[in-house]
Amino acid sequence: MLVFKNTFASFSVNDLDKANDFYAKILGLPVTRTKEGLSVKAPNNDVFIYPKPNHQPATYTVLNFQVHDIDIAVDNLSGQGIQFLHYDGEMSTDARGISRGNGPTIAWFTDPAGNILSVIENKS
Repeated sequence: MLVFKNTFASFSVNDLDKANDFYAKILGLPVTRTKEGLSVKAPNNDVFIYPKPNHQPATYTVLNFQVHDIDIAVDNLSGQGIQFLHYDGEMSTDARGISRGNGPTIAWFTDPAGNILSVIENKS
């Protein structure tokens, strides 16, 4: 049987400088730049972001940030210039970009490379 030492998530971007500024300055996460990319220390998880010249953002959420109060998180991120995505249909969002009452309370936004991220409420 395999024994795993650690796990981490990874995804690509098309501009490491913009990604570094976004994750470090806007989201306030510790970021270390290496020759291979960016090592991001997210709460309880490591994320590695690597450059890819022909980067295509995923059509799904690549990184979720659990928050105690989604309204406060959306306010804080909006104050940093983040624009939240709006959806109609099964996973519709309100005027602020928050989906409530149909699954978890969640709001989606993108990083500079178009990767979809979210804040998701977890009151526990």
